[in-house]
Amino acid sequence: MIYLKTPEEINQMRAAADLVSRTLGEVAKWIAPGVTTLKLDTIAREFMRDNGGRPACLGYEGFPATLCIEVNETVVHGFPSNYALREGDIIGIDTVVEKDGFMGDSCYTFAVGDIDPKVMDLCRTTKESLYVGIEACRPGHRIGDIANAVQTYCEHRGYSVVREMCGHGIGRDMHEAPEVPNYGRRGIGPVIRNGMCICIEPMINMGSRNIVIERDGWTCRTKDRKPSAHYEHTLAIVDDHVEILTTFDYIEEALKDRFI
Repeated sequence: MIYLKTPEEINQMRAAADLVSRTLGEVAKWIAPGVTTLKLDTIAREFMRDNGGRPACLGYEGFPATLCIEVNETVVHGFPSNYALREGDIIGIDTVVEKDGFMGDSCYTFAVGDIDPKVMDLCRTTKESLYVGIEACRPGHRIGDIANAVQTYCEHRGYSVVREMCGHGIGRDMHEAPEVPNYGRRGIGPVIRNGMCICIEPMINMGSRNIVIERDGWTCRTKDRKPSAHYEHTLAIVDDHVEILTTFDYIEEALKDRFI
């Protein structure tokens, strides 16, 4: 069942979305060769708590961390560790914060130093596809319109779309109905309506779309071990238009000339 939010509830979601955006902006300041992903996780957890939020991923169905860490071929749900970032890596950071009972969810894929131009193109295309999907998210349209827009944009540029993982509704819970795939046909799925709050999150691979789940039961990586990129915004449908509740502005400010 899709839970449509009231204007008051959406206003509360704005606060959670702003905090998760500020958290990614804070983490962005620390991304550099030699920094461990466990260090980034600690920074995010402390920042959330210092600003009145709760790290919603921590303990979720047994997940052991604040951040989902996605280095190079990891698609989603990787664990922070003592791995020290290396020049040329990419790292997706996906996280959720709960503030005053509501959730904000966002993801950004960062370049660590100078990266291969082909990998940079993957990141750019994936990020662009997020906004292509947002453009297709209009009241009266259907979820399939978002899915098809993302798929078409990425596949026409030679990339593959992960099909087992998808976006989702959001509100008081991290994952609510409806599912928001990144592939599919236009004109199918739930109708987009005022009060709907969703996360669009393209997960796009340089090689094959096929994935595997590691033995930890969480970490999802590309089967061919080629790079994968991931970006995400939380959205609300308000007064017949789409409002992007999260923002990459804090990341842009932290990275300045390194912003993808």
